[in-house]
Parts: sequence; C-alpha cells; structure tokens
Amino acid sequence: MKPKRSVKKGAPRRPAARPAAAAAHPPRRGRPRSSQAHDAIHAAAIALVREVGYDAATMDGIAERAGVGKATVYRRWKTKEALVVEAVGRIVQQMTEPDTGSVENDLVIMMRGDAQLYADPASRLLLSGLVAAMARSAPIAGAVRGGFVATRRAAMRRVLERGAARGELRRPLDLDLALDLLNGPSLYRYLITDGAVDDRFARGVVKAVTRAFAP
Repeated sequence: MKPKRSVKKGAPRRPAARPAAAAAHPPRRGRPRSSQAHDAIHAAAIALVREVGYDAATMDGIAERAGVGKATVYRRWKTKEALVVEAVGRIVQQMTEPDTGSVENDLVIMMRGDAQLYADPASRLLLSGLVAAMARSAPIAGAVRGGFVATRRAAMRRVLERGAARGELRRPLDLDLALDLLNGPSLYRYLITDGAVDDRFARGVVKAVTRAFAP
C-alpha cells in the first residue's frame, strides 16, 4: 500500500493544466451568427419565389425550406421584400465588372451575365413577381431600386464612364439614358414578347447603344 501524501492545510492548490488547444482557443461567449444559416435562407428565398412566385412565398415557407426556425429568419429580416431583395442582390454581386480596355467588350460580358439569369426558366416567376410587387408597393419598389438594381446600374455606369474617358463614347454622355437602353430591351423581351435573351441579342443591344453614343 502506497503511503498517502500529506497536504498542508491552507496551502493553495495548483489548478489543473488546460489542454493546449483549449488554452489557445478559449470558448466564445454568446451564440455566434451562423453564416451557413444565412446562406441557406438566401437560397431558400430564391428557390421558393422561383417555384411559387413572389406573392405566394412567405417568410414561414422560406424558413421551412431553409431548415431553420422562423425566429431565425425574422431576427435577420423584418419583411419578405427585404429578404428577397438581399438574396437577389447576392446573385447580382457575383456577376463580373470587366475592364478589358474596350467598352463594347465590357458591356457584352455584362449582358451575357444577365442573359444567364434570363436563361433559367424559373427566373420568370422571380422577375415578374418583383415587377408586379414594385408596381403596387412603394416600399418594395424602393428596396429593389436601392438594392440589386442600384448595384448593377452602378457597375455598368462605371464601364460607360471608362469608355467615355477613353474616347469610345461621346462626352458629355447621358448615362441614365444609355443604362436604360442597355437594360430595358432584355426585360421587355423576356417578360412581354417572350423572345430569346441570348448572346446574339446581347451583342445586338450593345452594338446599337455604342453606335448611338459614338463620338
């Protein structure tokens, strides 16, 4: 039998050594914001609106589709329009803003990115639903115009400004008119005439606009 080690009363005990990993990474306090849940909600919002339309989509339905609690959705977004506009904005942000040294090439590349969105048959309910919602709701219209629409127009505006600075386009340049002429035909053809928004169409629109604003 091993003899017991004597411990003096009142002597402070040494704390047990913590594992190196625990010491290097102390536990965080509070619940961290889950980027995975955030991304899942964005994806669910887009998928549900494409499937049933903007009006039929609900915050509760988006939460169920994303596999998260309703409180998780409402804690991040107060309204459906804010969620959907932000989700579409994520798609727009992934589109490139080229700078090849040619305004025509840059615009064709950007228009091809738009054509990819239009090429998805499920985008019809998404776009038509947002347009209809904008017509009857000022808050929704403001959210769309100030969200992904503003982001996309700003990127295309910079491309036009660079083209004008290089002498490829006339100065002064009516930027708002040029932007409307570039973007309007795609939406009109997609939603009204049901024509193809493809590479040939994109090149034709860009060619017409650059000729109209040639120096």
